[in-house]
Parts: sequence; C-alpha cells; structure tokens
Amino acid sequence: MPETPAGPVPGALLPDSYVRTVGRFAYVWGWPMVSMINRRTALTSVPEPGLRGGVLPNAPLGRVCMLTDYIPAGQRFVACTNQDVLYGFGFGSIDEQPAVFQVPDFGDRFWVAAAWDHRTDSFAQMGKQYGTKPGFYAVVGPHWDGELPEGITGSFRSTTALAAFCPRVFIEDTPEDRAAVMELLPYVTIYPLDQFDGTMKTDDWANVPTFPVPGEVSAGEIRWVDPEHFFDQLPEVLATVPPLPGEESLYQQFRTLLAAAEASPEVKQTLLEVAQEAEQELISPLLRWEFNGPAAGNGWFSPKNNSAFGTDYLTRAAIARSNMFENAPQETKYIFTDTDVDGGQLEGTQGYTVTFAAGDLPPVHGFFSLTLYNEHHFYFENDLGRYSLGTKNPDLVYGDDGSLTIYVGNTRPDGAPESNWLPAPPAAFSLYIRDYWPEQAILDGTWLPPRVERVG
Repeated sequence: MPETPAGPVPGALLPDSYVRTVGRFAYVWGWPMVSMINRRTALTSVPEPGLRGGVLPNAPLGRVCMLTDYIPAGQRFVACTNQDVLYGFGFGSIDEQPAVFQVPDFGDRFWVAAAWDHRTDSFAQMGKQYGTKPGFYAVVGPHWDGELPEGITGSFRSTTALAAFCPRVFIEDTPEDRAAVMELLPYVTIYPLDQFDGTMKTDDWANVPTFPVPGEVSAGEIRWVDPEHFFDQLPEVLATVPPLPGEESLYQQFRTLLAAAEASPEVKQTLLEVAQEAEQELISPLLRWEFNGPAAGNGWFSPKNNSAFGTDYLTRAAIARSNMFENAPQETKYIFTDTDVDGGQLEGTQGYTVTFAAGDLPPVHGFFSLTLYNEHHFYFENDLGRYSLGTKNPDLVYGDDGSLTIYVGNTRPDGAPESNWLPAPPAAFSLYIRDYWPEQAILDGTWLPPRVERVG
C-alpha cells in the first residue's frame, strides 16, 4: 500500500488562500525559534565574555558572562528583566561541545540556573529549591555521545543542539549584601567541557570588556525576528529542531510550502506578505499580558506552562514576544497586568495602590517582587533609580495592621512613604509580580494577587 502523503504532493499547485493560511500558522509556530537563532548569532559574536554596550552580558558559544549589579535600565536586548538578581547569560551549541555549569556553595542565598532548548522549553533543574549541591553540572545535546569525565556532579540533556543559559543569584538592595555576593560571584561561571579539569575556576566579572552595540537602539526591544527574512530562516529551524510527537505532518506541510516558494516567485512574494501581515496582526498584539496566560484573579494574568509549552504554540509565541526566557513555574511564578482591578489601562498620570493584606504577601520559599514596566516592557528611568519593590527592600513601611501598600504613579502621593513609591511614566505601563520558588497556594491559584486600585 503506498505511503500516505503528509501534505500536498510536491509540485502540486497551491492556491493563494492555502499559502496564506499555512504561512500564517508557520509564522506563529516558528517565531520563537527564529528569535532564538538571531539572539544566538548576535549575542555570541564576541571574542570573550563581556558587556554589549556596557550593559548586557554577552559571551562566545559555550560561555557565560555575569553581571556584578542589577541589569541597567537602558538596555533594550531583553524585555522584562528584573532587578532582584545578578544575571548571567550565554548560549551553547551542545551537540558539538557540552557546557559545564560551575556551582559554588551559595549557603542560604537563593539562586537558580536555567537552561532552555531551541523551543524555549526549560530542561535543567539547578538551584536552591532543587537542593543542588556545589559542583560541576554538564548540559549536553541530543546527539552528543561522549563520556563525561570523572568529577562531573550531574548532567542534563537538551532535546536540541542550541541552548540558552541563565544563572540568577538573588541580591538584597543593601551595601552589605552586595559585598557578600561579590565573594561568591567569581565562581559562578559556565564554560565548554574541554576546559573542565575538576577545579573551581574563577572569572573577574567586575573587569570584563565592553563591546559596541550593533545597529540602532529604539524605545522597544531589539527586533529579533525580521518578517522579510523569516521564511528564509525557517528551514534551519526545521532541520535542527526535531518534531515533537505528532508534529511530523506539520513539518511536512511547512517543507512543502517552502519548496513551492523556492519554485515560484509568486508564492515567495505571498509568503513575504504573509510574514509582514502576521507580525502586525498576530505577533504584535501578544505584547499585551492578557494573551500570556489565563486570568489569575483581580485583573492579573499568569501562564501555567511557561518553559514547558509542548504544542501550545500561542503561549510560546506570546512569551517569546513579551517576556522571553521565563523560568519554569515551580521555579518562578510570573503574574502580570496592564490594567487596574476595574479593567482600566494603567496610566502614570493616575495614582494607584497595590495593597497586600496582613499575612497575605506572596507565599514563597524564595522571594517576591513587584516590577513596573513602560509600554515596551522596559524600565521607566527615574531619579530614584527604582524599578521594583519587594523582598530585596528592607526599608518598606508596613501599616499598623501589618499590611503592605505600594504606591504607583508618576508622582508620589502626599503622605506616602518614599520607600513604598514605585515611579511610573506619564503614559501607559504594566505591573509584574515575580514569585521565586512559589508555594503551592500560588501554583494552584489559591492565593490571589492584590487589587490594583486607582486613587482619586
């Protein structure tokens, strides 16, 4: 019996409407993975670990660069960063060369080290919540079949050769804690397996070089996916990211479409138009938080499958567009909103209160924070240099009843403690709660995020 084709027979004439329908779906499906390709290319094009534009850690493949302070407000490489941790970042081609995560003794300090595959799914479990012991942890690609040397403490295997790495180390906003972290930081590093010798290496992260920013920087995130070139890059995704169970026919549909574009200038032009339309009509709206997960209560939204998307292509694309590189839910629960409790768009010309009742702070084993972002999901630069409030801030003022109220707006309300004020731009903004190592009440939705109430 002849094999049943998984898509149109090669050479079949494809109607314009079919090309547009399959092309739009391919754009949403492949957008996060094309973004990964372009981020890898841009952020590894340095000769050694250093800071791109003096603000964002970049490193060659297989390496990582660590920040020694909160990530600066002016960077436009990655949206929705936080100011609770010291970041490291890098990429690996781990079929060719596994990478070694070096883990020092963090004591009681919270830390987590994420690794994402090409689909942006998390595949490694390293951090305080996992009870990870000091040592050396290898991350390997799906086709790497070598033997790990003696002295490697544990290993994790990715389903794709391309992987992104991001160690995060919690730091309180005090001089004392900054000094304490600096003792640990040189030992937090990632390097290729062929550099492993069983000894703890150190890197002087406070004195890394600065590299120029390629191209222009705008108010929004760097454009990591260019519609004009999307369908030229999609073949690399199909060739290097193996299909999930059940995706085989999907891959064949996309390959048939690309083959038709190769053979017909008219089909190729249609796909170019599809990409431009899909970017505006399907991808751009995903910056709104209401498309990034189900309702979490009181006007907030929260994903339930971040970094474990499976075939949830919509949420994967939404998070890649709005908030790339989220930790897995059990590591960090992300809760966000563009509106107040009554559904009105948050605007800095208005004032708002965010009140956690006594005993109702986010139940976490790690820490929590409330961060404010402008309309592009970056920090609003202000005279206080304040972009979030939470566990890291020991000077927050609590009410007589034990409640905590954070005041949000472009100006501080009369009588409000300055320590509890989160400055906002005189324009649209959003709010974002991070709960690191959340307790079950956050994971199952028993705990509700606070009401964001307009004042006056």
